[in-house]
Amino acid sequence: MIIESARLDVRPGREDDFLAAFEQARPLISVQRGFVSLRLLRCLDPGQESRFLLTVEWERLENHTEGFRKSPEYERWRELLHHFYSPFPVVEHFGEPNRPW
Repeated sequence: MIIESARLDVRPGREDDFLAAFEQARPLISVQRGFVSLRLLRCLDPGQESRFLLTVEWERLENHTEGFRKSPEYERWRELLHHFYSPFPVVEHFGEPNRPW
């Protein structure tokens, strides 16, 4: 399992518009091969109300990097969401190390 993580800094004052657009965008990613789950969390710290954390769980890294990012749905995702961010988010991928805990 792979976790995609992105801190989304939405332009102040555009949070409600972003959340409405995100609801339109959510089905575009949820139908992708290897998609497992998605969470969008809002920052609770004072003065950071425009910050969100997006985590997406994928079966394999390639489901995101080769599948979704090269799909027609991703183009629509970009149109709906990317203009809200400043700065543009860094997207990272995490997985469990091959060690017993």
